[in-house]
Amino acid sequence: MNPTRAAVRAGFQRGVTELRNSFTNAQDVWGYVFPTVVLLVTIFFMRGATVPGTSFSLGARTLPSVLGMGLAFGGLITLAQQLVVEREDGTLLRAKATPNGMLGYLVGKLTLISTVAVVSMVIQIVPALFLVDGLRLTSATAWLTLLWVVVLGLVATLPIGAMIGSLIENPRNLGLVMLPMMGLIALSGIFYPINGYPGWIQGVAQLFPVYWLGLGMRSALLPDGLAAVELGGSWRHLETLGVLGAWAVLGIALAPAVLRRMARRESGSRVAARRERAMRQVM
Repeated sequence: MNPTRAAVRAGFQRGVTELRNSFTNAQDVWGYVFPTVVLLVTIFFMRGATVPGTSFSLGARTLPSVLGMGLAFGGLITLAQQLVVEREDGTLLRAKATPNGMLGYLVGKLTLISTVAVVSMVIQIVPALFLVDGLRLTSATAWLTLLWVVVLGLVATLPIGAMIGSLIENPRNLGLVMLPMMGLIALSGIFYPINGYPGWIQGVAQLFPVYWLGLGMRSALLPDGLAAVELGGSWRHLETLGVLGAWAVLGIALAPAVLRRMARRESGSRVAARRERAMRQVM
């Protein structure tokens, strides 16, 4: 078998194994369930609020926005976290030591993160349907839009997440990424339309995938009339394709070089030094 094909196949099998382990681990399962609980509580407290200028439930608008936020968070942060942690414990070094091991490792992580992102969406959207009305889930167009937004969103965010994880050695420094991410979520209209924000904030929000993933998910799941409350008064599918596509091209172009640089620098001495530093911090 072709070595690259063998590495991809082994990586996929690794990802399936990690998925099975994750779905049978109580701590991981709680990590999937907890965001659903938070989402349901948020929607419950929004039940009496409406989208400005309409009679449509603000909670119903929030649901697809949060699904888009979850995709962005999974691609940008979850993959970065796993890369950083597994650099410290030597997993990446062991992958590097085998032929095409890094390729297989990354395929496994992409399989794991992508599947978890989709499963998380399902376990969030199903119970939320009992709390909100007005979502369009019977339209073939809605499902087609949902499909391309999810796929393009993952392609746009996962390479960037891999680069972030490659550039951070200490897991404790992940807070330097989390804080800007929380800021982007606040600016990106996830919980409330951004029409009332100053123009410069609207411009900043539209530079990053979080806003466009939220918009894309809303365009898939909300009635067409709700487009009137969005920037530009439409769902802007072409702009969504353009921005997410640009991030995807940027990530795919830069991520391999950044990952190769990270892999070249990995060594037993660096892993040992990180472990020793971690032990000193614990003590």
